[in-house]
Amino acid sequence: MTVRVLTLVGSLRAGSHNRQLAEAAVEHAPDGVHVEIYDDLADLPFYNEDIDTTDTVPSAATHLREAVTAADAVLLCSPEYNGTIPAVLKNAIDWLSRPFGTGALQNKPTAVVGTAFGQYGGVWAQDEARKAAGIAGAKVLDSATLSIPGSGTRFAETHPRNDTEVIEGLRKVLDELTAHATAV
Repeated sequence: MTVRVLTLVGSLRAGSHNRQLAEAAVEHAPDGVHVEIYDDLADLPFYNEDIDTTDTVPSAATHLREAVTAADAVLLCSPEYNGTIPAVLKNAIDWLSRPFGTGALQNKPTAVVGTAFGQYGGVWAQDEARKAAGIAGAKVLDSATLSIPGSGTRFAETHPRNDTEVIEGLRKVLDELTAHATAV
């Protein structure tokens, strides 16, 4: 059995270190784990109940919901913007939380990792992402964490996929996601 992990990256920037972190997860996933990066978060309109109806739900929202539903687990890669979760990631969680109680994140094993420029590696944003995903119904794995500080200097000349500490941390997170996904 292959465990499918869908990764949502909270930064749209092409050179994002969190995007690179997600790429490292794809490249170094343990055997039996397929990690896929969801690339269409920029297409999601801001969540609005007026357009989240059977007749008017945007195709981008439907596509995201279907992708998360098809996954066995979710990995959120979150940078920290002004001390909190980036809007693009929060917006995705909002779309995935509906319909309330039965959204695509409902009971989905979910972990949050990330890197940020500051000395704490974006832990405030990652805590907020865990909180939002949990309220949205996800089965958040609070112990499956990886916060990498100093991204601007640490990854200035090397990609996270070449950082032994990052690879080990990602594998631990993916192992825990896998264990919870197969236990469901």
